Amino acid sequence: MVVGYTTGVFDLFHVGHVNVLRNAKSMCDRLIVGVTVDDLVQYKNKRAVIPFEERIEIVRASRYVDLAVPQNSMDKLDAWQRYKFNVMFVGDDWYQNERWKEYDQQFNELGVRLLYFPYTKSTSSTLINQTLERLRAA
Repeated sequence: MVVGYTTGVFDLFHVGHVNVLRNAKSMCDRLIVGVTVDDLVQYKNKRAVIPFEERIEIVRASRYVDLAVPQNSMDKLDAWQRYKFNVMFVGDDWYQNERWKEYDQQFNELGVRLLYFPYTKSTSSTLINQTLERLRAA
């Protein structure tokens, strides 16, 4: 059985989120999704619009997700210790990032594949928030 894992904030759930979950599920038998808790969202110097408890329920409702869990730490090796996934799915906006190069090496030693999916450039929670702010200011 191939167990896949991916993470995200999943704020203002949009088609980019659906694309990631659909693509990930197509490449594994069981998909586990880490949903970033509110306190951890601050690592991006941001704040989620939708509270964590609602975001994780939205992710759980997706037919592509077998298990949605809180992501309390950015440490992906800790997540591997918990969930023993065979493949991790990451947006290609992290490709060649120094931290992810290191994860790739560490996961390779554990027999875990790291797969990068194309980032959906046409939409993002940040873009949606910026658009809403402009509309409200007009």
